[in-house]
Amino acid sequence: MSEFKLLVTGCKGRMGQAVISAAAAQGVPVGAGIDVGDSLSDALSKCSCTIDFSSHHFTNELLTESLRLGKSLVIGTTGHTDEELAQIKEASKTIPVVFASNFSVGVNTLFWLTRKAAELLGPDFDLEVVEMHHRMKKDSPSGTARTLVEILADVRGLDYDTDCRHGRFGDVGARTPKEIGVHALRGGDVVGDHTVVFANVGERVELTHKASSRDTFAGGAVRAARWLADKPAGLYDMQDVLGLK
Repeated sequence: MSEFKLLVTGCKGRMGQAVISAAAAQGVPVGAGIDVGDSLSDALSKCSCTIDFSSHHFTNELLTESLRLGKSLVIGTTGHTDEELAQIKEASKTIPVVFASNFSVGVNTLFWLTRKAAELLGPDFDLEVVEMHHRMKKDSPSGTARTLVEILADVRGLDYDTDCRHGRFGDVGARTPKEIGVHALRGGDVVGDHTVVFANVGERVELTHKASSRDTFAGGAVRAARWLADKPAGLYDMQDVLGLK
């Protein structure tokens, strides 16, 4: 295919519409858009790369068709099961995939700063992550919050499943030195707020990112799709796209 064209899934939804607008702003043609009930195969055959912000339940079908047709893929959905994550990793051995919990340049800067702060502040600081999203968000914690916790766990040599504490209720006892707390708030139309707290006796450091528009995520996803155009098979994230690694 001579001309690079995007396929936008969930094209009637809020993120789908934001991606279409972002593509137009960056001069990237949208070859097709699909929503519930539309043919993925027909649409994908006309396009070079898919940007998907629909649902992780659609991931398997999307991977299957992208592999069959040899198309690149940008995945922005969250809440994947371990099986779905394994499928993404396996598919990336054959096609180029950008898979990220957040496509905002600001959030990816937050990822970078979080790692640096954790390294500099050391083990004496307690670690907590707080996120807030709109009332319609289905998964918890957000994919971005999970990435932040995973970064902190990596620096500290901890494990997400073992050392992450999802909220606190009742007589849970004193905070342990190893745990990383993560707290999810839901309400209103909040696009996405994330704060990483480093708390020690006598001082506290907080890193915060607040998104006020979905356009920042959509623009980053289109940028990622453009970046993928000449890349070999592999599993990439926005840190790769932005040159932060």
